[in-house]
Amino acid sequence: MAVQPERIEVIAPNLKRRLSGVTATIARLVPVQASMIGIVATGPGLPAGIPHLPLWRLPFLPRDRWRVWHARRNTEMLMGLLLRHVLRRRLKLLFTTASQRRHTGYTRWLIGRMDALVATSRRSASYLERPCEVILHGIDTGTFRPGDRAEVRARLGLPEAVLVGCYGRIRAQKGTDVFVRAMMRLLPDRPGVAAVVMGRAVGEHQAFLDGLKAEVAQAGLAERILFRPEVTVDRMPDWYRALDLYVAPQRWEGFGLTPIEAMACGVPVVATRVGAFEELLSDETGRLVPPGDLETMVSEVAALLDDGPLRARMAEAARARTLAGFRIEDEAAALVALYRRLLA
Repeated sequence: MAVQPERIEVIAPNLKRRLSGVTATIARLVPVQASMIGIVATGPGLPAGIPHLPLWRLPFLPRDRWRVWHARRNTEMLMGLLLRHVLRRRLKLLFTTASQRRHTGYTRWLIGRMDALVATSRRSASYLERPCEVILHGIDTGTFRPGDRAEVRARLGLPEAVLVGCYGRIRAQKGTDVFVRAMMRLLPDRPGVAAVVMGRAVGEHQAFLDGLKAEVAQAGLAERILFRPEVTVDRMPDWYRALDLYVAPQRWEGFGLTPIEAMACGVPVVATRVGAFEELLSDETGRLVPPGDLETMVSEVAALLDDGPLRARMAEAARARTLAGFRIEDEAAALVALYRRLLA
């Protein structure tokens, strides 16, 4: 959807053709923000229907007003600097980071030339050497919402059991092996429990997935620890609605949306202390464990599997928590308020 240049107040570049978390963030946010401010995305790899400005038109933007250039990658910070200082476009430069590691010298140089910074968690903010605003991601709580668990399971071909899930890319970084081995420890003594691993393994990670499937088969649990292929984003809410408990076992994560997607669907969560998970969960909605700690993972998951009333209370609190502070409208409004301050 093309937008006339005179209506553009904010530009959200996406300079990566392959789908990534940043691309998904832009695709989620820009349509919501477009009802609040004149915003467009630019670059390849974005879904049709998003307010869009072709890259080739950037050098020809009229210099009649200031606009915000909202970068989320190094390449986008660099392009913003070139547009402002070489092509003399009137741009206020904003950078959002989810990184939780020390920035390289080059990245610090780029960050030092931005007009404002956003971190997606307090942990990400701690790696910045300049003041920033912390704005946590939100989700569409109208799409991610509780549903009829039995109906969803029947439609997805999932068992009628206490069902535990772990979704996302399958690789060691994501801790899929910790989840699978925790289930291998827990399920033999709990005949009413089943688990589902859903996601995609690509390239060198395929051998990792094959090894986990072999371990499960050798343990005689192939009918109870189910491996399912990745599904499209629009089908994800049903996969959460089917669950009694969600586990996010990552060893490392930038932010990590899956816990709040599960919580929005009324599912309690056990997650590791990585990414923004410590800021997403509370004692009322789930449990936090150290990354890679199989023994603690087994203990915390067992406590929830064995206590249905506790899971029910957590499920209700989880939905309430997402509605109170993790709606995508909240994230969009916080960013738009920052855009307006920069434009003022």
